[in-house]
Amino acid sequence: MSKRDVTGRCLCGAVSLRARTDARIAHECHCSQCRRQSGHVWAYVTLPRADVVFDGPVSRHAHTDAAERGFCPTCGSFLFWAKNGEDAIDVSAGSLDAPTGLTLGAPSQWDSRGDYY
Repeated sequence: MSKRDVTGRCLCGAVSLRARTDARIAHECHCSQCRRQSGHVWAYVTLPRADVVFDGPVSRHAHTDAAERGFCPTCGSFLFWAKNGEDAIDVSAGSLDAPTGLTLGAPSQWDSRGDYY
């Protein structure tokens, strides 16, 4: 598949992102941490970390010893999840500008979904 340029931003526009990717699938995470962060489920697309550029202030929170989450310090928009030492980064699908070229794939952490399903 050919790579395409994608752009995105946080809710207030203080942080923007750009990437060159051939990703076509987004996923949704149902783990308890993503549910707390997003209010329900979190949709994301996995991209090579080297292909993603954030412009603007990005705050980071090391919520575990293994990974960090990135968000806008102004509006609080959840921008990414990244496992320490990995070459990939999970970027919030909802932050991407349309058309994304993505379709929704299989959910992750389905066994951790909220009890309200």
